[in-house]
Amino acid sequence: MANSHLVILKKPYLDAILSGRKRIESRFTKTRRPAFGRVFPGDKLFFKISSGPVCATATAAEVKNFESLTPEKILELKGQYNHDIGGTDEYWQSKMDSRFGYLVRLRNVKPIEPVRIHKKDWRAWVVLTEKNNFGLLEIIADEGR
Repeated sequence: MANSHLVILKKPYLDAILSGRKRIESRFTKTRRPAFGRVFPGDKLFFKISSGPVCATATAAEVKNFESLTPEKILELKGQYNHDIGGTDEYWQSKMDSRFGYLVRLRNVKPIEPVRIHKKDWRAWVVLTEKNNFGLLEIIADEGR
């Protein structure tokens, strides 16, 4: 069974995803985060604007995980994938000390009726579970009807 994820991003990035200009969601971190290695093709993504509602969904089409990153490897990833990530030079510069990363190619991107959820922590990516899903898994069930 596919996993579901809550992905928090700033509005300009969500706008770029919805317009098709951004086809890959990238996450780079200094330490291994709980979602690293837990995103798979076929997984459902819920996009939430930072401090705003959940307002889009997508499916993970392809996922690439990277460990032991170096600045040189990050520059390689920039050259290979930035046309689908849409990161600025400042974005890539801010990721140069990252050691872990994953890229999620998106498909079936759709806006949804905005859904307000009660999330007060700082996690920028949450793997949803039956117990901890902010009511979002009901949206998937409703889509199947």
